[in-house]
Amino acid sequence: MLGTTEDGGWLFWRVMACGGRSGGSKRQVILFILCVCVCQSGAEILHYSLAEEMERDSFVANIAKDLGVAPSQLAARKARVVSEGNEQLFRLSQNTGVLTAKKSLDREEICPQSDTCTLFFKIFFENPLQLIRGEVEVRDVNDNSPVFLQKEMVLEILETTSPGSRFPLESAQDKDVGSNGLQNYSLGSNSHFSLALGTGKGGAKYAELVLERQLDREEQRELNLLLTATDGGSPPRSGTAQVRIVVVDANDNIPVFGRDVYEVRLAENSPPEQLVVRVAAADPDEGSYGKVRYAFTQASERSRQLFELNPATGEIRVAGNLDFEEAKNHEMVVKATDGGGLSAHCKVQVEVLDVNDNAPEIALTSLTASITEDASPRTVVALFSVRDRDSGDNGRTECAIDEDLPFSLTPTFDNYYELRTNAALDRERMAEYNITITAMDWGTTRLSSRESIFVQISDINDNPPEFTQEIYTMSVAENNSPMLRIGSVNATDADAGKNARVNYALVLQEGKEQPDVSVNSENGDVYILRPLDYEEVRAFEVAVRAADGGSPPLSAQAVLRVVVRDENDNAPVVLHPPPDSSAAAGELVPRWAQAGYLVAKVVAVDADAGQNAWLSYELAKATEPGLFRVGLHSGEVRTARAVAERDAPRQRLVVLVRDRGQPPRSATATLGIALVDGFSDAHLRVSEEAPAAEPDGALTLYLIASLACVSALFLATAVAAVVVKVRRARRSEAETLPTFPKAVTESDAGSLSRSYVYDVCFAAGTVNSEFRFLRPLFPCFPAGLPPGPGEQRSSVCSQEAANHGEEGDWAAQGRAPLAEGTGPRPLEAACPANRGMELNVNSDQNPWLTHQ
Repeated sequence: MLGTTEDGGWLFWRVMACGGRSGGSKRQVILFILCVCVCQSGAEILHYSLAEEMERDSFVANIAKDLGVAPSQLAARKARVVSEGNEQLFRLSQNTGVLTAKKSLDREEICPQSDTCTLFFKIFFENPLQLIRGEVEVRDVNDNSPVFLQKEMVLEILETTSPGSRFPLESAQDKDVGSNGLQNYSLGSNSHFSLALGTGKGGAKYAELVLERQLDREEQRELNLLLTATDGGSPPRSGTAQVRIVVVDANDNIPVFGRDVYEVRLAENSPPEQLVVRVAAADPDEGSYGKVRYAFTQASERSRQLFELNPATGEIRVAGNLDFEEAKNHEMVVKATDGGGLSAHCKVQVEVLDVNDNAPEIALTSLTASITEDASPRTVVALFSVRDRDSGDNGRTECAIDEDLPFSLTPTFDNYYELRTNAALDRERMAEYNITITAMDWGTTRLSSRESIFVQISDINDNPPEFTQEIYTMSVAENNSPMLRIGSVNATDADAGKNARVNYALVLQEGKEQPDVSVNSENGDVYILRPLDYEEVRAFEVAVRAADGGSPPLSAQAVLRVVVRDENDNAPVVLHPPPDSSAAAGELVPRWAQAGYLVAKVVAVDADAGQNAWLSYELAKATEPGLFRVGLHSGEVRTARAVAERDAPRQRLVVLVRDRGQPPRSATATLGIALVDGFSDAHLRVSEEAPAAEPDGALTLYLIASLACVSALFLATAVAAVVVKVRRARRSEAETLPTFPKAVTESDAGSLSRSYVYDVCFAAGTVNSEFRFLRPLFPCFPAGLPPGPGEQRSSVCSQEAANHGEEGDWAAQGRAPLAEGTGPRPLEAACPANRGMELNVNSDQNPWLTHQ
C-alpha cells in the first residue's frame, strides 16, 4: 500500500550494499544520508486503497508506522487529517496513528462519472509545521447490477429487410466500473436474429440485433426475445429486457440523416431552452411512411435529464443545468423512424465548455483566535486553503487582505496560505481585528469570495496608571467631622482587565507621622480622618500612589495638597489689661487732662486668620459715657473731653473687643480709671472714698484682695528679675519669648505697631511707699529678647536703682510724660523701668504684642 516507502527502502539497502563493497566508512555515511533524503522525499505522498461499502471506522492505514513516527509524536505535534472538499471522510487517531474511514464509502456516489475514484487528503503536523499528502483509491466492488432503462424494447422491422441488417438495442446501465461494469450481452435462442457486440468511444459496450434470416409477416407477425446484460463481477450480476420484434409490411425507403455524427460545443452556462442542434432525417416515401419521428436511444439517464428532443422537429434543447466540472462530454444516439416503421440512427456528441462560474472556496485549517499584543512579527495566526473548481485561468486564484493591517499572507504549498503578523501590535490602539481575506480567480470575468477572521489582541501590562492631575488641591474647613470626604483623585489605565484595575494608596515616608487623610483604595475618594485645627496646621501635602493589578504592577504618583480653611472658632484674647488685674484703680488720669488724652490701650489678639482675626473695639459700658472714647481699630482709650471737677474720681470702663467672623466672637476688657491731681492724693482719695461708694463693705474686700495680688505679683517680679540678672551673667544667649496664644506673631492684624512705644513709669522714693505695689501691673521682660530693626535694647529694670533721681520728677505727676502731652514718644525717651514693653498702634492691622 505504501509503494514509495518500499521503493525508498530498496534504494536504501542497495546503496548500503554498494557502500559496503567500497569499504570506505566515510562513503557509507555520505551514501546513508543521501539515501535518507531520497526516502524522505519519496515518502511525502502516501498511496492507499480501500474497497467501497466498507463499514464505518474501517481500517485504511497505519500512518504512524508508514511514516516511522511514534504514536506519541502524533499527539505532541497535533497531527490531523484534512480531506479535500467540503466533507471530511477520514479520521486519524492520535493515540494509535491509525487512519480510518468516518463512514461507509460509496464509489458510485462519490465519483459517479469517473472510472477511477481517488480521494485526496493531507496530514498536518505542528511544531514544526509539516504537510504529508496522501490519496486513497476507492476500489469498486460489484454491488450494482446492469439495468435497462426500458424493460421492453419494440422494434418494427420490414419483412423485406435483407439478412445482415443491424438494429441497435437500448444499452444497459451499470454503475460499477472496470471488470465489475457491463461486460457482455446475450440473446435468447431464436431462428432469425443474432447479437453483435460493440464498444463505443468511451469504452461502453453496446449490442445490435443482426438479422440472420429474412422475416415473413405472414409466417410470424412478431417475435419476443430476451436480452440479458451481464457484468464481470464475481459472482456476476445481470439484468434483462424484453425485445419485441414487430414485422411490418414492406416500406421501400428508410429515413436518411444528413450526417452520421453531429458534434456540438456548448458553454456550461447555457440557459434552459437554448437550442443545441437540430437533427434531420429525410424519407422519400409518401404518407405515413414518409413522416419521420425522432427519439433518443443509447443515451444515459443524466443526458436525458440535461437535454430534450422534439420528436417532430428533431430539435435538441437544453433542459437542465450543464456543469463542466461534472461531465465534459455527452454522447447520445438519435433514432429517426418513419410511419412504416423504418428507422435510421445518428450520433450527437456535445462537448461542454468551461466558463468561470465557480468562485474560489476558502477553507480554514487552523486559526488562533487570540494573540498577545507583545507577539513577535511573523507569528502565524491562521492557515487556510483556496480551491476553485474551474479549470485553466478560471481555476487559478490569488489571495489578498487589506494593506492597512499589521498582517500579511504568505503562500506555502498547494494553494495553502499562512496569515502572519508583520508589525508590532498594540491592544490599546486596536483591541480586535476583523481581517477579510479575499480570494479571486483569473477568469475573464473574475469571481471572488471573502472570508472574515476575527483576531482578538490580548492585553499585557504595558501601561502605567496616569493621574488626571499632577497636583490635587483640596480644601476643608477646620473643625470638620471625622471621616469627611473632601474630594477624590482619579487615575486611568489604558490596559484592560486586571491590568487596568487601579488601586490607590498613600505613600508613607519614613520618620513622618501618619497623615490625617485616607484614600479609598478602589475609587480614590479622599477622607479627613479627624478634625483639623487651622491654628495647628494650615496645609499639608501627601503623595498618592496609583498601582494597577498587573504582574508586575505598574504605578504612578501624584501630590495631594490639603488646605485647611479657617473658621471663626477662636474668640479674641485680651492681653492688656490682664483679665486677673484689679479694675479698681488700674489707670491714673490727671484732672487737668484735655480731650484726646491717652488713658490706656486695650491689646487683644485673635488666633484666627483673615477677617476672622480683624478686631474692632468699642465702649460697651462706662461710668461717664461721654468722658472717654475707644479707637475702633487701635483700642486706644482716650478722653473724649476735658476732665471736669464734677466727674467721679473713679471711672469703670468695659471695652468690647469683637472680630469680623461669621458669626462674630467677642471678649470684654474692664479698665479701672482714677481721676487724680497727684499719685498720693489719688491713692488716699480712693482709699478714703471707697467705704462711701460701697457702704456694704464689699469694695473694701475687693481692694484688699487686689492689693494682696499686686504684692504677690511684685514679689514674683522682683525674684524673677534677680534670677534673670544672675542667669544673664552666666549665659550670653537670650531667653525665649514668653508664651502667648498661637499664631499671634503670625497674624496680619494687630492693635500695636512697632513704630511707637508707650511707657508708664512708677518711681520709688518720691511718693508714698504703698504706690510701689502698682508697678508689677507693667511686666518687665529679660534684656536678652531680640531687638527690633535699628533698635538697641538694654536690660529692663536693671537700671531702676540708678535712675531713681531721674524718675522723681515724673512720679509727682503720677504718669510718664507723653511726647507733646498726648502723642506717643520714641523709645529713647521711655522710662527705664518699662523700656522692655512696646505696644503697637496700627488701625489697619490686628493687635500685636511684641517684646523686645
